[in-house]
Amino acid sequence: MPRSGRLDAPGVLHHIMIRGIERRNIFRDDTDREEFLVRLARLVPETQTACYAWALMPNHVHLLLRTGAAPLPTLMRRLLTGYAVRFNHRHHRHGLLFQNRYKSVVCQEDLYFTELVRYIHLNPLRAGIVASVPELSRYPYGGHSALLGTTKRPWQATEYVLGYFGNKVARARQAYRAYVAAGRQQGRRGDLVGGGLIRSLGGWAEVKERRGTRQGPIKSDERILGESDFVEGILAQANERFTRQYALRRRGIGFAHVVARVAEICHLDPREVVAEGRQRRKVTARSLLCFWAVRELGLPLTTLARQLGLSPPGVSYAVERGDALVRENCYQLVT
Repeated sequence: MPRSGRLDAPGVLHHIMIRGIERRNIFRDDTDREEFLVRLARLVPETQTACYAWALMPNHVHLLLRTGAAPLPTLMRRLLTGYAVRFNHRHHRHGLLFQNRYKSVVCQEDLYFTELVRYIHLNPLRAGIVASVPELSRYPYGGHSALLGTTKRPWQATEYVLGYFGNKVARARQAYRAYVAAGRQQGRRGDLVGGGLIRSLGGWAEVKERRGTRQGPIKSDERILGESDFVEGILAQANERFTRQYALRRRGIGFAHVVARVAEICHLDPREVVAEGRQRRKVTARSLLCFWAVRELGLPLTTLARQLGLSPPGVSYAVERGDALVRENCYQLVT
């Protein structure tokens, strides 16, 4: 059976699970863990991704991320490939380090956000890496200690998470600490990490309620954690984006067409659109070009960066500027 494609869009919340191949360890010591975090700390702001929760385990990693300007696969490819190369070099090994495909689950924020933060941050305690909740508060290789202020992770979106627990930092931390402690007896939550039908329905309670009824087929998808309406909405958006890209390709609309359209809007020669320059019109033109090339044509940021002589983070920022320009001026790629 062919595997399902990634569901992703700017602003989408993902619970990501990365496992070592054959469940082997992907971290052998703190140097490995620090290497992974250095890369994550650089890529999160570069891709304008928000990281709310994370935990480094011996043979797997949990991340709770919100996609920014760069698509999730771009972030994950750079994070995992770079780390694997460094790990293999340091430990004099060859071959794959990670399972071929990390798992990413799109999550309905209003129902699951705090549950996911707690579940992810309790991983070291459940695994016996730390012995108690107070020890977890000092553990440096999970996002829990950053939320409590005992470690500094400037790239972690701590304020957003604490905002769920109070308006004042001190009180929010106290409430968050109590919330995590209250869940310390929870084991592995299959509804949060596996079982597509259960996740898509919103947990076991909904599944049990529907057992024995005559309700029709239930919309479910193992890539999504949320209620049925949320699942249907995410799948509809994904299908709409795919259909749009496919329709543009069928009409022969590619990169050259985007360049020509941007040149028309900005009153520039097409060669000026792709040439480097800091003039206002050129900045506007390249922002529109990056936005339409990434969002409409689905071009990878790295590909576009090579074509335009930019860095991938530079393309990410240009996409955001282009998005704002299109919204403000009602520009259309196809007239």
